Amino acid sequence: MEATVTTANSEEKTWGGGNEPMGASYGKMMMWFFIVSDALTFSGFLAAYGFSRFKFIETWPLPDEVFTHFPFMHGVAAPMYYVAFMTFILIFSSVTMVLAVDAGHQLKKNKVVVYMFLTIIGGLIFVGSQAWEWKNFINGEYGAIETKGGSILQFVGKDGKQVALADFAATLHEERTQLSRSHGSWFMEESTQPTYSVAEVQAGFKAHPDLLIRTEVIKDKKKTILSRAESELRLGQAALVVEGANLERNEYGSKLFADFFFFITGFHGFHVFSGVIINIIIFFNVLLGTYEKRKSYEMVEKVGLYWHFVDLVWVFVFTVFYLV
Repeated sequence: MEATVTTANSEEKTWGGGNEPMGASYGKMMMWFFIVSDALTFSGFLAAYGFSRFKFIETWPLPDEVFTHFPFMHGVAAPMYYVAFMTFILIFSSVTMVLAVDAGHQLKKNKVVVYMFLTIIGGLIFVGSQAWEWKNFINGEYGAIETKGGSILQFVGKDGKQVALADFAATLHEERTQLSRSHGSWFMEESTQPTYSVAEVQAGFKAHPDLLIRTEVIKDKKKTILSRAESELRLGQAALVVEGANLERNEYGSKLFADFFFFITGFHGFHVFSGVIINIIIFFNVLLGTYEKRKSYEMVEKVGLYWHFVDLVWVFVFTVFYLV
């Protein structure tokens, strides 16, 4: 009878609640479960990106030629500078989150408020920067031609530097019709009408004999530049004018690059934005003294785990997507 009571008491201690496996509370354990599952999701996305890039390595856009913009420096080539700045801001926000958690352990409310506020500011700067980067990627900078076979043709001068369509395209004052399935071939459709028509680009190219065409094929880490005769021949196969990038076309090269860019950076940006919202909620709870009354700032620590995870994921995204 006594053994039965002992067993019952043991089961009550095990399953009756209040246990903390590995010294972690229920809330922390659930956060770790979420982080592990989300890490597997991001791993799948980055692996898919890696396989796709390897398969289309010869036509994959070069990040140094795509992400060249920097705020208030229009026309100045600053490859990867702003992406590096965004990365620094996010990592710095992770440092301020560590300081907020440490201040919470010491029950120093004012310090928690300051460091949480800095973390929120860092997150907002990152999200805003990502939106700015998306805008530039979508709008494009130079423009290109897409051939009937789906290849992307860019224009360069004799010095090898890329030339924008606006710098040479002719003005023909022709009547233009939005390409759609009802106006044109089944494979010719435009989401929005480009600034210039194919005929205007072709006419402008003929009027500028110093222009050459650069294909999306990469050799020795540089895109292939055709001779003038080859350029005229390839331009005769033009089907569409492409400006910027979207889920259907990409002036920088392979369409898959744009698809992965929007999906992976967008998915991560959603995580950062969600983290900012959660941080704001926790921030106001700290101001109201909610956790001071509980004598525990564990909620700050739990949201800190999520924020560090988001920062770590960006390090991998930055390395795989922008640097490699």
